[in-house]
Amino acid sequence: MSHADFIHLRVHSAYSLAEGALHAKQLVKLAKQNRMPAVAMTDSGNLFGALEFAVTASGEGVQPIVGVQIKVRRPAEPDRRGLRVVAGRDVPPDQLVLLVQSETGYRNLMAVVSRAYLETSGEDEPQIALDELEGWTEGLIALTAGPRGAVGRQLLDGRDAEAEAMLLHLNRLFPGRLYIELQRHFLEEEARIEGRLIDLAYAHDVPLVATNEVFFADEGMHEAHDALLCIAESTTVGNPKRRRVTPHHRFKSAEEMRELFADLPEAIDNTVVIARRCAYMPRKLDPILPRFETEAGRTESEELRAQAEAGLAARLDAHVFTADMDADRRQEVARPYHERLAMELGVIEQMGFPGYFLIVSDFIKWAKANGIPVGPGRGSGAGSLVAYSLLITDLDPLRWGLLFERFLNPERVSMPDFDIDFCQDRRDEVIRYVQDKYGRDRVAQIITFGKLQARAALRDVGRVLEMPYGQVDRICKLVPNNPANPVTLAQALTTEEELRRQRDSDENVASLIRVALQIEGLYRNSSTHAAGVVIGDRPLSELVPLYRDPRSDMPVTQFNMKWVEPAGLVKFDFLGLKTLTVLQRAIDLLKERGLDLELSKIPLDDTRTYAMLARGEGTGVFQLESSGMRDVLRRLRPDRFEDIIALVALYRPGPMANIPKYIACKHGDEKPDYMHPKLEPVLTETFGIMIYQEQVQQAAQRLSGYTLGGADLLRRAMGKKIKEEMDAQRERFVSGAVENGVDQAQASGIFDQIAAFAGYGFNKSHAAAYALVAYQTAYLKANHPVEFLAASMTYDMGNTDKLNTFRQELQKLRIPLLPPDINRSRRDFAVEPRPDGSMAIRYALAAVKNVGGAAMDALAVARDAGGPFKSLGDFADRADPQHVNKRLLENLVRAGAFDALHPNRAELFESLETVIRHVSAAASERGSSQVNLFAVDGGREPARLRLKDRPDWPPMERLKEEFDALGSTCRPTRWTPTPNRSNGSRSWRRIGRSPKPARRAGRHD
Repeated sequence: MSHADFIHLRVHSAYSLAEGALHAKQLVKLAKQNRMPAVAMTDSGNLFGALEFAVTASGEGVQPIVGVQIKVRRPAEPDRRGLRVVAGRDVPPDQLVLLVQSETGYRNLMAVVSRAYLETSGEDEPQIALDELEGWTEGLIALTAGPRGAVGRQLLDGRDAEAEAMLLHLNRLFPGRLYIELQRHFLEEEARIEGRLIDLAYAHDVPLVATNEVFFADEGMHEAHDALLCIAESTTVGNPKRRRVTPHHRFKSAEEMRELFADLPEAIDNTVVIARRCAYMPRKLDPILPRFETEAGRTESEELRAQAEAGLAARLDAHVFTADMDADRRQEVARPYHERLAMELGVIEQMGFPGYFLIVSDFIKWAKANGIPVGPGRGSGAGSLVAYSLLITDLDPLRWGLLFERFLNPERVSMPDFDIDFCQDRRDEVIRYVQDKYGRDRVAQIITFGKLQARAALRDVGRVLEMPYGQVDRICKLVPNNPANPVTLAQALTTEEELRRQRDSDENVASLIRVALQIEGLYRNSSTHAAGVVIGDRPLSELVPLYRDPRSDMPVTQFNMKWVEPAGLVKFDFLGLKTLTVLQRAIDLLKERGLDLELSKIPLDDTRTYAMLARGEGTGVFQLESSGMRDVLRRLRPDRFEDIIALVALYRPGPMANIPKYIACKHGDEKPDYMHPKLEPVLTETFGIMIYQEQVQQAAQRLSGYTLGGADLLRRAMGKKIKEEMDAQRERFVSGAVENGVDQAQASGIFDQIAAFAGYGFNKSHAAAYALVAYQTAYLKANHPVEFLAASMTYDMGNTDKLNTFRQELQKLRIPLLPPDINRSRRDFAVEPRPDGSMAIRYALAAVKNVGGAAMDALAVARDAGGPFKSLGDFADRADPQHVNKRLLENLVRAGAFDALHPNRAELFESLETVIRHVSAAASERGSSQVNLFAVDGGREPARLRLKDRPDWPPMERLKEEFDALGSTCRPTRWTPTPNRSNGSRSWRRIGRSPKPARRAGRHD
């Protein structure tokens, strides 16, 4: 079959966010269907999909042409009065189409696009000045971009001379690589300039090329694409001034384009010429790691070995050896550790990953040295003894039976991947350290793209079609909501009868659903991945184009998580885990009481901790606080760390069905089934239930002679359930088992049982690491509940429901929650000793609604520096009017924060205008600007404020106001029966044990 004689050079994919409606696979499919040997993807201002498109197209036998429609900043131009006016954000930039010819051109294009994002101010759309292209045009072909290009715009404005000058400028920048672009979408602006464009082409010997700017596949998509543009611009289809494209902005066939440009066949021919000139495409690269600077000129392998051996010695001394061990006993105990370390180091060196381990270890050691909490591990990396020795993880893999081969397998070479949890408040400090160490141009975060999912698509389309909100909302709620596994609109139509009924009975609803189905799955926006960071050995723009997130000053890769690694970059995950922040806060609160606690040294057999968990008191405990999990804990009555590991792995859909059997076997109500005596050592820990992926590997090793690396391949095959792989693995498993003396039929049956387990088996390394965090939180709650709950409340102070849950927990534990107090409260929840020696939690000022953490931080710091406020007048004398406003004071009064200074809340609430006026007057008198919210005021006599004479709020109103300010009340509650006057029955109402009504405070404070 002959190839088509026209190539599309102007295609917008879905990566032209909320503008293009073609995914890379669909674009390649269209090219193949139309017999086009090549196709270009030229998204609006970005290269988000460049590598994905290149790999997808080449895999289907289509030549990819990578390009971009870049925005070019317009130079200053004279206005009608002859004055020079700089083009600003009210003047749209021009467009220029750049296509990659060679590897040099690809590198130049990445650099140009990166500069457009990184060097454009946040208020403007990414763009670049034409003069800034000097030196960066080699290997690039340029198209003039029709009416929206600089040449076309000048012609539309009647500035033919300026248009000619611009063409000559472009020709100098792209000598022999510039084409004048002609488009025929049947738009008036195209027809107006076409003749003059042709004249310019012939006059200056610049070739013509015919293009069709493609946004969607066919005319059937035009209506949906029109809605997509409205979504992007937050407008409606009825707006006459909005942007539109025509039905001709579709993927036309070569025959259609030949017919359309029958009078200019050369312009069609040149599309093929350009495709032949663009012979380069980006390809996948192997991972490229930055070089780790070693000490004393050692190689990375030597450095890794030295650090790992020294680290292991320190770990053995701190956590394995005991005081009663003599030298021989220590050597005996250490032998399996040294053998395992040597094996792991050999594999790591063989696979070429010493640098990766050193880099991760370096930034984790820096974090720990700077007091930044780091998690004990996450994922399969916790199975590495080298990682444990380098302080990357904090869980002894030999003690807990964790396998290195689950993490790195020499029989299946893939990059190691450590996911690291950091304290969420200080995670950014670690990333800044990495930037400073490796270079700010060599470290970036990773982009991610938000898709239009079913409900969002319906809501957006309903809005642009101007349908009633209530109607659209009801339709959206007919689509099942499952964030973990989003339901598509097509699936919802299959399963939800009412949704189908509304579609079939209402044409407007049918139109809504039809359009939503067409745009569902398209990319709507871009943002930054929550954890991913890449580190390169060179400026990153040499490997990937870069993007700027307006909310951050750190560059971001334009390729997403899936494609940034094939581009040659290595990903590191820096995750923020709130629990680590809570743990650190609790430890800091303990230090304030003179108690030093190291989490790494707490006993893992603490009876108080297990007793608390057995009572189901898991509120606030990481991984163990859901009502379902607390119920399991009550039935299980855990008494060892292995039970926590098992629960973390079992409490998921699928394996959850094994929880009753685990409990029954643990308590001796059922006997474990080990399937075969050879498997008893593998399954004893979990009472015959195969819970972990590592157990699948160990079972294959013991029963059938697999290596642990080969057994990891078996585990993966069982998880994927691909028949050909399963058949091959069954034959190997059974034959190996028979050689080990197992009956063939029994071996085949065991294979089936293991395969069933493997389908939902959990990574034990991950379960153990997270079980350790769970145990640490449980230990603190069981042994130091006041500090732990104060810390927990601090980091959930924005969640009223969560605070109420903690308040109930405090009541259950008989821990007093003291109300907010302007002289005693801190910004955060704090621990406060009581006169009887017991400890209470003082309510946080920042937890009062509409107050703000920064203002309350300043209050606490300045109050501590200048002493408690002596009176309301003293407070007003020292306040800064720039931060004190009426709403802030109202909520502090309603919450009771001023009770110690003025107990009549109603009187103070009604007199806040007086307080605010005095604050302003006192600040004027001071005559100096204050940095803090509050400042010491030179020791002068505090003012006496004249307040309105009001009776205080009655108890129930007082409670209501307090509840509105806090979302709860700090007062203990009791339930009291109240008679029902209508029928004589009794109902129950909750009464706060509020203090007696405050006395009338009088007119002066």
